[in-house]
Amino acid sequence: MDLESLLPTLLGLAWLLPLASFAVILFAGPRLGDHGKGAAGVATAAIVGSFVLSLMAFISWVAEHPVHALAHDDHGGAHASADGSAGSPDSHEAPSSHDSHDSHGSESAHRTVDEGAGHAGPPVSYSGDWYTLYEGGRLRLTIGWYVDALTVLMFVMITFIATCIHVYASGYMHDELHEITDHEVHLADGSDLHRPGRFHRFFQALSLFCFSMLGIVIAGNLAMVFIFWELVGICSWFLIGFYYERKSASNAANKAFIVNRIGDFGMLIGLMALWGALGTLHFADSTGLDGHARPGLFSLVRPPVAGHAQWVPDGMVKFAAAEKVAEVLRSHADDPRAGVEQVEAKVEDWRDEGYGRWLLLVAGLGIFCGCIGKSAQFPLFVWLPDAMEGPTPVSALVHSATMVAAGVYLVGRFYPVLTPDALLVIAYVGAITLLIAASIALVANDIKRVLAYSTVSQLGYMMLALGVGGWLAGLFHLVTHAFFKSLLFLCSGSVIHACHTNDMRKMGGLAKVMPWTSGTMLVGCLAIIGAGVPFLDIGLSGYYSKDSILAQALLFARENPAHSILFYAVAGGAMLTAFYMFRLWFMTFAGQPRDHHVHEHAHESPPVMTYPLVALSVLAVVAGWTLPGGFGIANLIDQARPAGTGGTELGGLLFRAFTVPAEHASHAHDIHVTASLTAFATAASGVLLAAAMYVWRVIPPAAVATAAKPLYTFLANRWYFDEIYRFLFVLPILGISRLVSATDTGVIDKFIEGLAWGAKQVAGFDAWLDRTLIDGLVNGTANATWHAGLELKKLQTGQLRQYVMFIALGTVAIFVLAGLLLHSSFAG
Repeated sequence: MDLESLLPTLLGLAWLLPLASFAVILFAGPRLGDHGKGAAGVATAAIVGSFVLSLMAFISWVAEHPVHALAHDDHGGAHASADGSAGSPDSHEAPSSHDSHDSHGSESAHRTVDEGAGHAGPPVSYSGDWYTLYEGGRLRLTIGWYVDALTVLMFVMITFIATCIHVYASGYMHDELHEITDHEVHLADGSDLHRPGRFHRFFQALSLFCFSMLGIVIAGNLAMVFIFWELVGICSWFLIGFYYERKSASNAANKAFIVNRIGDFGMLIGLMALWGALGTLHFADSTGLDGHARPGLFSLVRPPVAGHAQWVPDGMVKFAAAEKVAEVLRSHADDPRAGVEQVEAKVEDWRDEGYGRWLLLVAGLGIFCGCIGKSAQFPLFVWLPDAMEGPTPVSALVHSATMVAAGVYLVGRFYPVLTPDALLVIAYVGAITLLIAASIALVANDIKRVLAYSTVSQLGYMMLALGVGGWLAGLFHLVTHAFFKSLLFLCSGSVIHACHTNDMRKMGGLAKVMPWTSGTMLVGCLAIIGAGVPFLDIGLSGYYSKDSILAQALLFARENPAHSILFYAVAGGAMLTAFYMFRLWFMTFAGQPRDHHVHEHAHESPPVMTYPLVALSVLAVVAGWTLPGGFGIANLIDQARPAGTGGTELGGLLFRAFTVPAEHASHAHDIHVTASLTAFATAASGVLLAAAMYVWRVIPPAAVATAAKPLYTFLANRWYFDEIYRFLFVLPILGISRLVSATDTGVIDKFIEGLAWGAKQVAGFDAWLDRTLIDGLVNGTANATWHAGLELKKLQTGQLRQYVMFIALGTVAIFVLAGLLLHSSFAG
């Protein structure tokens, strides 16, 4: 089987295995062993199978497309003008060159080779459809795949981390195998809540989440992405609210769900703009049921005939210039074909006039709105810290390594369509996010919330990197961060499991009783701050990815001095990260115990929980390394660099003219030296300051908090974002809701009730009228008839002589009456 057929088969099976696990646990969960204990085995076996299949796909990919170090001058791409145009090729919407053949029965598959993408060799992608849901007019909805080096790497990363977390969770969630007494939920009689365990339901939701997350990664079109985008949101709601009897957990789940829907509303706007103007949501070129080739989004926005430079596609130009199109067609009403030809001839002029530029920007920012919600970016980041109400394995998988990184992944996947102005907006959103979240983490005392704000901050790093042109740097940090942040969350879970508290102020001195947890968490802390030896290129995984972000931000600042604040945000954020992460480690593991009751009961976690920590710590160290032959994650990701995105691009629609520099230029010696020194200095200063405050006690933390009490209070209250949002949005919405409710009950209901009362009164009068007049008349007539009948009945005696007498008298009466009548007539 060739690679084009093998990859969708392997990855498709890896994608569906967690769904099969979900179905089995859904229907047979409680019967899978004692109290559903076998559910962990089913879910773990499924995700291990997914990992094995993903690894096979990875090996197959690398065997077919070896990973080599790329020369720095091989990343050149097309140079795009400020309005997104690039000359006047004959065809503006020509699809990428590809070889098409049927590889799965009715499925269609494409191997796309884009020239000029900024690589020593052309980037390769495979795309196709498993099933067409609907095709009519321009609308085509399919279940399909888009596979490149990034897809394969993401599958391996997600399934490996998920495997570690499934193993870990089987030990962490063991309490759910028995009846639970929840001391945080009090019943009306004052007693604690008693409930049955939900062990199998936890792994059921975890399996569904893994299926949904892998669906986002393999999706071949934005419609499919959106479906699984919403499905991971539902799974997140299930998992955050796992302890739904707790008010805090149910509120956190609802908050996450509602805030994400706000971002998804913007995403829908972007989807409608793309489909309405371009008529497709497929990433790559595809073939319809009619056998005709359909260009995808990438080849429409960056056509090969334009050297893959970004421009506004013809369809979007005509959509934005609808009035001009209608005018041209009206002027050729007698010859419609000539009118169509005239429209096509004028498209280039309309493009030069700027038609469609704003629409392309709106489409990109709309898609980014969904990413703001999912990746907890400013201003929609407030849900993620509260999501720590869920079990710690959920925090490690869903809210650090995978779901929250889906927004970064989508920005990277959608990168060719994002205009330079959209990228700059993304960069500033990332900068604001990383600084706000890092500042709050400085004073947080809940060990999981420190890591939650750290996650928000690191996601801001990734967004900023993507926004300043660091496509590789942003996605590289996504992968390295997934390993060390999932490690850090699992370590925090191990601490909570041992101490039965999240409060770091009650910890201290745990390194002696929890050596495996403390050691692996130290590795995670060193990785996240980018610990390494400058210029020798020796360090942990974060050293390489963070240096890449710093270098690209520095290059962007030099090219655009007006936006230098972005570099300072990255550098400042690096120092804050080092401080709050080692504050966490020192408060938890170093020094003397601060609560002897907690310390006496603390113990190392069982092997089923520590083995995943060791596995993840190894990857937290080596994930950023590049082997002598050039094999490494960074070079593998670079194989998937979108065509045309490796060069310099110009922006200037929302902002004054600026340049998005080519990423390869950040490898220049002076940039590299400055970035490395900055990274080392900021990390070292942060660690030393944390040690001075929490180990050597040279600077007492309490004294600092007292001296800067207003600032400390401001940060401890999380910049008052929750209060501000409550004042600006929640209270007005509740007020409007109460007004609507009052209007409904006090006006509409009263009016309806009045109508009902009136109808009842009319019905009562009608009843009286019916009973008194109509029924009285009818009953009176009946009674009169009845009584007349009774009187006449008396005449019926049954005696013959009486009847003869009546006949005789009647006859005499008739003759007398007749005579009188004749007499009166003659007399007249």
